[in-house]
Amino acid sequence: MPKLGEFELLVLLSVLRQGEAPYANRVREDLEENAGRRVTRGALYRTLDRLVEKGFLTWELEASEVPERGGHPMRRLLVTDAGREAARQARDVLAFFFEGLGPVGY
Repeated sequence: MPKLGEFELLVLLSVLRQGEAPYANRVREDLEENAGRRVTRGALYRTLDRLVEKGFLTWELEASEVPERGGHPMRRLLVTDAGREAARQARDVLAFFFEGLGPVGY
């Protein structure tokens, strides 16, 4: 299974956090507000494309009711089963290493 980079993991987790409204603009806002990272539109979409290539994410077009979009459809992001498994594996690895630090490590 392909591995996740740090930013890829954050993006994947953010998509999962969006629940019923997983759109790129909400992922970007979530990362900027809660991960303390400045996220350019280009970096986000390149990362989303990489996650699709790795089989961790897919998307579907959804009609837009937002007037500012001029009727252009929105991409609804969907985490695949492989993406969920990759996130679980990353969580387990991080938990293992944090447990091994003890109180002195952090």
